[in-house]
Amino acid sequence: MIRAKLMGTLCAAFCLAAVAGDAVQARDGDRRGDRHRNVFVVKLDSFQEVPTLVTPGSGSATLRIDGSTIRYTLEYRATESTVTQAHIHIGRPAVNGGISAFLCTNLGNGPAGTPACPKSGRVSGTIRQATGPEAQGVDNIGELIRAIRAGAVYVNVHSAKYPAGEIRGDVHRHGHHH
Repeated sequence: MIRAKLMGTLCAAFCLAAVAGDAVQARDGDRRGDRHRNVFVVKLDSFQEVPTLVTPGSGSATLRIDGSTIRYTLEYRATESTVTQAHIHIGRPAVNGGISAFLCTNLGNGPAGTPACPKSGRVSGTIRQATGPEAQGVDNIGELIRAIRAGAVYVNVHSAKYPAGEIRGDVHRHGHHH
């Protein structure tokens, strides 16, 4: 009887220590999450396009929210044809949506200061205003930032062969990758 009581007490002590350890770890994780909650890294490929494509193209994008601006770096390679433009679109995974911000363009259709798209490689810039889509409730940079944080945007790289988009990457909320 005493032995069973002692085992129960030891178990309770170890269980409490384990729970406390998990709580400390979760708190540390939350602190790290706060530091990185303004940085979103997106992997791009043709399989995320709607409808799905099969091309060798791939890439990545990093979005950094800094107050009321978004600094970005976009990299891509091996697209099947010349890249024409790239954007941030409003839309959940597997859903197409309107353009909210230009990342690069070779069509002369972006806001002043939009960089040209390289044949392949890297392009960077700063977004200070959203171009819409007003039909989806976005008419300022704050609403675009809200959509990014909610995981309701995707990055799309358009090419001559695939004008609707050749490679795409959905932005996920921190810790909510699918």
